[in-house]
Amino acid sequence: MNHSGWLRRPDCNIYYEVAGSGPALVFAHGLGGNQLSWWQQVAHFALRYTCVTFAHRGFTPSSAVPGGTGPDAYADDLVALVEELKLDEVRLVAQSMGGWTCLEYALRNPKKVRALVMASTSGAIDLRQVKGTGAEAIEEWLRLAPKVIADLEARDVSVASGERMEGEQPALAMLYRQIAQLTPADFKAAVRGRIFQMRNQPPELLAKLPMPVLFLTGDEDCLFPSAVGPALAALAPRGRAVRVPRAGHSVYFERPAEFNRLVDEFLQTS
Repeated sequence: MNHSGWLRRPDCNIYYEVAGSGPALVFAHGLGGNQLSWWQQVAHFALRYTCVTFAHRGFTPSSAVPGGTGPDAYADDLVALVEELKLDEVRLVAQSMGGWTCLEYALRNPKKVRALVMASTSGAIDLRQVKGTGAEAIEEWLRLAPKVIADLEARDVSVASGERMEGEQPALAMLYRQIAQLTPADFKAAVRGRIFQMRNQPPELLAKLPMPVLFLTGDEDCLFPSAVGPALAALAPRGRAVRVPRAGHSVYFERPAEFNRLVDEFLQTS
């Protein structure tokens, strides 16, 4: 049964939507999104799963909160939402910023999480502490990404959606921008600063995740080093990694059919 509601927290109200029936599948959006971002996933997965989407605190239509402290409560909010909806177990799909939410939740509540998808994100894991070939990939990405980002911004191309989406799917890119613009830019800037401060956890934490974990990245991502996926997956006992060609930071939005297929296969074999 489809419905929407408000999770009442001590300092804010969080908007959520539920669609479909079956095992619980919870989606946590990135900095440029809200619950609307997952429209292409909900339409696909709601046939077999109870899909839960929500707007993180401070992201429209959830209550406004200080951006500099909002991310500190993300995992607590997810705990409260799972309890509110009386979900015995969950499968988590995190995009970018949502990785901070879902990784922390999974570390705190490993027995409740059946599977975890980390899309274009390492959450609070500090990539600078990654060793081996992953470190080489990160170093190369750090060298190239700033130039790419500066060029895109100079041409008013959304870095999160990417140049390919703008050129090949202009209507989709416009919708991406419209969803992003629902939440004030200054708030998102403060959130970005805070989550980067929180990115200080050792990669070895991934060894504490007993559930299957999929690191899913876009080959042309200039906000997250896609090549580091295998290094992160190797640290999780049941980790996997996949890179989607001809896709940027927001694979779920730009290449929804491929994203849905990969997540579907992962969930079915988890």
